[in-house]
Amino acid sequence: MIEENNEKILILDFGSQYAQLIARRVRENNVFSEIVPHTITAEQVKKINPKGIILSGGPANVYVKNAPQCSEKIVSMGIPILGICYGMQLGCQMLGATVKPTTTREYGRTACTVNNETTLFKSLSKDITVWMSHGDQVVELPPEFESLAFTHNCPFAAIKHKKNAFYGVQFHPEVTHTLQGSQVIRNFLYEICGCTGNWEMHSYREKSLDDIRKQVRNGRVVCGLSGGVDSAVTAALIYRAIGNRLSCIFVDNGLLRNYEAEEVIKTFKDNFMVDLHTIYAQDRFLDKLKGITDPEKKRKIIGHEFIEIFKEEAMKISGAKFLAQGTLYPDVIESIPAHGGPTVTIKSHHNVGGLPAELGFELVEPLRFLFKDEVRMIGEELGLPEELVWRHPFPGPGLAIRIIGEVTGRRLETLRSADKILIEEIRRAGLYRSISQCFAVLLPLNTVGVMGDERSYENVIAIRAVETTDFMTADWYRIPDEILGTISSRIINEVEGVNRVVYDISTKPPSTIEWE
Repeated sequence: MIEENNEKILILDFGSQYAQLIARRVRENNVFSEIVPHTITAEQVKKINPKGIILSGGPANVYVKNAPQCSEKIVSMGIPILGICYGMQLGCQMLGATVKPTTTREYGRTACTVNNETTLFKSLSKDITVWMSHGDQVVELPPEFESLAFTHNCPFAAIKHKKNAFYGVQFHPEVTHTLQGSQVIRNFLYEICGCTGNWEMHSYREKSLDDIRKQVRNGRVVCGLSGGVDSAVTAALIYRAIGNRLSCIFVDNGLLRNYEAEEVIKTFKDNFMVDLHTIYAQDRFLDKLKGITDPEKKRKIIGHEFIEIFKEEAMKISGAKFLAQGTLYPDVIESIPAHGGPTVTIKSHHNVGGLPAELGFELVEPLRFLFKDEVRMIGEELGLPEELVWRHPFPGPGLAIRIIGEVTGRRLETLRSADKILIEEIRRAGLYRSISQCFAVLLPLNTVGVMGDERSYENVIAIRAVETTDFMTADWYRIPDEILGTISSRIINEVEGVNRVVYDISTKPPSTIEWE
């Protein structure tokens, strides 16, 4: 799809955990963005013909041996380039500037002064607050450069090259902590790259439908349903593209939320005239998970067992040649090093590279380049029910990774009951749409309590609620005290075996959204 979009920004990934966030910020400004390896050649860039290029940040030092680099030809091609943090240092070094370690590092919110009113800082105030995260910086600029901004400890917080269309910022405009960062990115896109902003969900939807038809032709597609918005939108797109040549398989692994299996079946029977296969396999999954406490082992066991069951059922569907998955951009970046780059793996996702080659299916992944909120936009355009489109994200391994420790039938019922109460109270308070994701976690410890006149020694439930737009970064949600009190009271009184409730107030990063 990127090849046919006539207005695009390439993001060269140097190992930044925020590369996907940069891509999201560009799209918020109605310009299509795509992450590519930092090893991309100048010839490949020329063929793609982007309106602009962004060099991401990264954990390396530009002056050390084997530091990630891009081709120097790319920097001098005449295509506008914005270097961010490591990307700025690398571009500056290639163009003759000096980069060294600093005696005083900068991390966190920092006061920055704009000393050159260039197009990069159009409509911004002279004094801005930026988010810094660096131990190296540009310490000397050749005459071909201009300084655009500075901080107390960083004399070149932003720069531009007088001849090459290269701009650089030492801070991170892609994070919300840089208060006017979105405007900096917008200025680069519109004032420097000359973008017009033709990227929108409607055009993406139509292009996706066309891509599906071209790929599948007269074939039959099998789609695995999980009950979440990703697989639902995937199924809806494919159904819109090829009609009754779609077969859906729903595996009830017994690790779903309260009444979720019933809701999935009802939703698809009410909204799609598709061939739906439902397999009830709780006992099979619980047998495989017996005695397992390591979260990665849980994920792999659940993923493998799902594949086996899915494979058994898919082989019964005559003429099936394609497999549809609701893989998203964040799934990809957290599962593998980004596009061959040096990004650190955070956790494995069961739907990324999970299906073995022996299935013999060709993958159809219409959402692979989208973020969660973009998927919801498409879901609304396709007319899916609001309660499905805005259902909070749910991990593929289900409640198994919200139970810290061994997964048993009894522990599942405890967590399922607590989670049901949590969601009921969040909905009753009118907070469900305000919270991006909210769920309960069963901890692997007991605590002392007093219930009635007797001592208790029972389970602890943790509550997690976050707000985010892209799920790459997230802040904990401030649920009002009285609502938290009601949730805690109900869980302790109504869920057998629980005598304590705690609230998770950590952000991502450094924490992840899920506990495992």
